[in-house]
Amino acid sequence: MIPPHGGKLVDRVLSGKERENALLKAKELFKIKINLELIRDIENIAKGVFSPLEGFLCKEDFNSVLNHMRLSNDLPWTIPIVFDVPMEIANKLKEGQEIALVNSKEEPVAILHLEEKYTYDKEEYARKVFQTTDVKHPGVAKIKAMNDVLLGGKIDLIKQTPSPFERYNLSPLETRVLFKEKGWKTIVGFQTRNTPHIGHEYVQKTALTFTDGIFVNPVIGKKKKGDFKDEVILKAYEELIKNYYLKERAVMSILQTEMRYAGPREAIFHAIVRKNFGCTHFIIGRDHAGVGNFYPPYAAQDIFSEFPDLGIVPLFFKSFFYCKKCNSVENEKTCPHPPSEHINFSGTKIRELIIKGETPPPELMRPEVAKIIMSYENPFVE
Repeated sequence: MIPPHGGKLVDRVLSGKERENALLKAKELFKIKINLELIRDIENIAKGVFSPLEGFLCKEDFNSVLNHMRLSNDLPWTIPIVFDVPMEIANKLKEGQEIALVNSKEEPVAILHLEEKYTYDKEEYARKVFQTTDVKHPGVAKIKAMNDVLLGGKIDLIKQTPSPFERYNLSPLETRVLFKEKGWKTIVGFQTRNTPHIGHEYVQKTALTFTDGIFVNPVIGKKKKGDFKDEVILKAYEELIKNYYLKERAVMSILQTEMRYAGPREAIFHAIVRKNFGCTHFIIGRDHAGVGNFYPPYAAQDIFSEFPDLGIVPLFFKSFFYCKKCNSVENEKTCPHPPSEHINFSGTKIRELIIKGETPPPELMRPEVAKIIMSYENPFVE
């Protein structure tokens, strides 16, 4: 089995007596209320999804990630995982103290061992991670709205927040056991925030030809307006896998985190996460984790040349389409026919059809998948 990023799967989930003691301690600690997105980050840290991180980035690591796309120990890492608080809260805190992080019901979720509090430059943060400071980019807009102080330090998870999709919520420890039980030595990961069309299936099955199994890993969490809703994505994939995949060759599990739309940097981050789940290979398509026209179409593939030490094999897919003459999915290397014979797999086009109440044709989407999507009055995030 491929080792986790950094060589060790992080486990900061408290249980038994340790958890009981932490719950008692949390009652006496300074408390900060956190939202669901931050809770999911904490859970991903604690369960090893974000290995080797054991908490929120301190200043040295934060600056190293911004400037070099690596942690201060030179390990590849491209997306800052941070905890921002207002200045008035930061002024009440001292480095070295413990802080109880609580949910909207004031229930303790985790304990933060505060190592450092520091200010940062929002413009630089946005420019380095998203390659733009344009607030039309959802990632930039989020940074501009962040608080002025970042808290760094290790966390201990006390309470896990239930997921509405719990049966698909597997930890890296669980997926690694599952892959081993299936006898898979090579596993290809597939990241998605969309319902599957024929092009996605083509990419997945092509990659599966060269590996033992495929790990379909949809992102479940906060998305931009117009993206498919989480439950629609999962039900659509359930239908696809049930009807068109060998049961012993496909596994689906969710990744509970928000989309950051950071293009190339997020492609590396996504690859690291799938490495932690146990994947040996990872599919990178056109405009991976992109938004609008902020990144060149294949920037998310080109960036992998800067990370020869990543420890997971990227599989790159260029443009592909349905050829009416070939009567199959083809690409520029395999199809001799002119563009007039091609139907491109355009997410925008599929959305437009659905909004009009028109079912996507079988050249674009499996009928069973289309039926699931069309059964929703509005399958999109508003």
